[in-house]
Amino acid sequence: MRIASLLPAATEIVGALGLVNDLVAVTFECDRPDVRATRPVVVDSALPAGLGPAEIDAIVRDRAARGLPQYTLDRDALRDAAPGLVLTQDLCRVCALPESTVAEALDELGLDAAVLTVDPHTLDDVLDAIEAVARAAGADDAGAALVGDLRQRLQAIDGALAGRRRPRVLALEWTDPPYRPGHWVPAMVRRAGGEPLAGVDGGRSVATTWDDARAQQPDVVLVAPCGFGLDDAIAQAEEVRRRMAGVPLLAIDSASYVVRAGPRLVDGIEAIAHALHPDALPAPPPGRITVLS
Repeated sequence: MRIASLLPAATEIVGALGLVNDLVAVTFECDRPDVRATRPVVVDSALPAGLGPAEIDAIVRDRAARGLPQYTLDRDALRDAAPGLVLTQDLCRVCALPESTVAEALDELGLDAAVLTVDPHTLDDVLDAIEAVARAAGADDAGAALVGDLRQRLQAIDGALAGRRRPRVLALEWTDPPYRPGHWVPAMVRRAGGEPLAGVDGGRSVATTWDDARAQQPDVVLVAPCGFGLDDAIAQAEEVRRRMAGVPLLAIDSASYVVRAGPRLVDGIEAIAHALHPDALPAPPPGRITVLS
């Protein structure tokens, strides 16, 4: 199977299924496994590099209002890759290339490829998506084994945290302006032994205000800016600290362990669970989450 992954989460799933050698095209964000040096990069960002949260938010809003894409597709490179299976999404036009653009390109290029649209909204949907990718790639047994292992780890977290007090957790998916979390993020907080505040299970993240954030009266704020790693989350937490004085903060590598709908969401839940309940679960490897004093 020749697989073109137009979504970093899908690339991660393909890697976890042991199908790295089947990848023939990826995106500029596909770093797990990092195959960008050895595979054609067919999707790139239309946004300039090196922008801060407020600048990114302003440019994304402006491009959306003008009907401009947030990503570019290298159609020639996709044609030359000649995939038999294309993995794409229609969940978020800000986070990845939309499925409609892919369908138009395949039709224009005359590529007779199967297309699997991966659109999970909840944590259970993510697990279902892993199995769907496995089926489409002819790796049903590997998919069942991977999802079975992830479910066992989730059950172990549930058992370790049973009966414990749940701190009130305000997760922020963006910091300038602040955004309430959506999709699977509230469920991640809940499975990690917290009580999620101001989020919408299975829904979209929504812009809010700092007054509203303070009104939630959280016990802790989880700084998880979409698409950013741990160092950037720590840096952006300084603005949160200024706005939410006196509230304990956690910063997490959101790009790897929160917003990417792949197997590492369970790693993220384990990391958050340890940060909230350090005596209940083992500490995660360095570089995933930081408790800020």
